[in-house]
Amino acid sequence: MEATNVLMAGFGGQGMLLAGKILAHAAMAEGKEVSWLPSYGPEMRGGTANVTVCIADRPIASPLITTPTSLLVMNLPSLEKFAPTVGAGGLIVVNSSLVHRDPKREDCRVIKVDARNVASLAGTERAANFVMLGAYVAASGVVAPETVEGEIAAEFTGPKARHVPANVAAFRAGLDAGRVDAENAAPQEQDA
Repeated sequence: MEATNVLMAGFGGQGMLLAGKILAHAAMAEGKEVSWLPSYGPEMRGGTANVTVCIADRPIASPLITTPTSLLVMNLPSLEKFAPTVGAGGLIVVNSSLVHRDPKREDCRVIKVDARNVASLAGTERAANFVMLGAYVAASGVVAPETVEGEIAAEFTGPKARHVPANVAAFRAGLDAGRVDAENAAPQEQDA
């Protein structure tokens, strides 16, 4: 497996740090080397928040990445800040519920997911982060979907266990959205 460096970004409270944690735990459960590095502004909810997850078969030298192989963005400021940093041939998953602009990266696969609507149809609008994670997992194949579902269940225990069915449903809906869009998404050719 080639190293995968994914950057997940949005506003604080949109759940990208949690989605990154679930992805990191899923990769560890599959025996992969992992680093998880969150970054957020002092304002927390409503401020900026992002997380980098590095996944590899070999030990990871540094969790700091300047050129991610994949990007998940929940909002326009994150798209504007991070889309230019994705390596050529990378994957960009965009929350089209809030981002109505194209990332302008003809050299990357772009998947647009109406995460809020998909999550709402799956049972809870609050699980848009898991819709985005599902779309990413389907498009990248970085970990098995079943492993992620197990980690979602492991994260929500005790009184929070009541959220597991809706979060897993949102993740599965994201998988479906990612599979459909991944079949149609390819690096766009520049006009000659």
